[in-house]
Amino acid sequence: MNDTPTPAAAAPTSAELRRWRQYLADERAEAQVYRELAQRRTGSEREILEALAEAEGRHESHWFDLLGDDVGKPRQADVRTRMLAVLAKRFGSVFVLALMQRAEARSPYETDADATPAMAADERIHGEVVRALAARGRSRLSGTFRAAVFGANDGLVSNLALVLGIGATGVAPSVVLATGIAGLLAGALSMGAGEFVSVRSQRELLAASTPDPDAHTAVPRLDVDANELALVYRARGMSEEEAEAKARDVFGGITTTTSAIRIQRVGDAGITAPELPEGAGSPADEHEEIGTAWQAALSSFCFFASGAIIPVLPYLFGLSGLAAVAISAGLVGLALLGTGAVVGLLSGGPPLRRALRQLAIGFGAAAITYVLGLAFGATVG
Repeated sequence: MNDTPTPAAAAPTSAELRRWRQYLADERAEAQVYRELAQRRTGSEREILEALAEAEGRHESHWFDLLGDDVGKPRQADVRTRMLAVLAKRFGSVFVLALMQRAEARSPYETDADATPAMAADERIHGEVVRALAARGRSRLSGTFRAAVFGANDGLVSNLALVLGIGATGVAPSVVLATGIAGLLAGALSMGAGEFVSVRSQRELLAASTPDPDAHTAVPRLDVDANELALVYRARGMSEEEAEAKARDVFGGITTTTSAIRIQRVGDAGITAPELPEGAGSPADEHEEIGTAWQAALSSFCFFASGAIIPVLPYLFGLSGLAAVAISAGLVGLALLGTGAVVGLLSGGPPLRRALRQLAIGFGAAAITYVLGLAFGATVG
């Protein structure tokens, strides 16, 4: 019999206690974010978010048990998580989901010996779950949002370049102002018309690829021996064997043919999408992510105009010369940083990097135009 006493576990250091308490506070805050988001959702999305909140609650219990009597006073979560909680409570938008996706990806549990392997795995999977939820929101926004972002940035960059280029030639401020207003109207109308044609054409092309919803009515009258139905399945991506088997199944139970050939679009890799049950959707539902032509046109027009008016503002208020150029460039720079950050947030990427990239591209184009305006002004002069 071994009478050697088991060595007592070493008492946690003050640094470990601080870290555990911070983890505890962060898990509580993240669980609250998911609960707030769940309150604004219904159906499966609500259930998924509630399950995520429960998982964060299990992580919270781990740190609570580890702290024991040293749990201390409740601490605040980090600033980022607290901000997410406020946004989730106020808005509950796809932007919050995109930020939560980034938060889950930054989990320190992979390298923390005090976190269990299951907790580290949970956090990684949570990131994928949130990514999928955010993708649903992105798909609903993508058509109109794309037109809005492109419109605003085109307005900012093109009109700033136009105003700076014309101003650099040495013309009067009234000419710069008139040129800026003309550029705003021409660009906004052009962008709106272009988006309308582009989106309408894209929807028409996709609609042309959507199966005829009434094609199933011809199935009962087909020649079973000729088996034309198999050709439909082969054209939609099935192999010859799969198509023949599918057609035999349909002809074997002709009463079920009301949805037999109403299958969704086939992927490029030849993988057939699941069948579309009767009443489950429409071609318009499939193309929801594109947005409507009128939505895209109106968004593009309004956002181009809102972006293009910013470089003109100093001239509207009577400024001229270097002061007008500096203020115009500064206002446009702030707007470019804002739109870049929004794109970064929605895409789940780093907002600062996206914002700086947007700024560099916009100012680069404007600087080139300004230099060309100087050269042109010197040549004409």
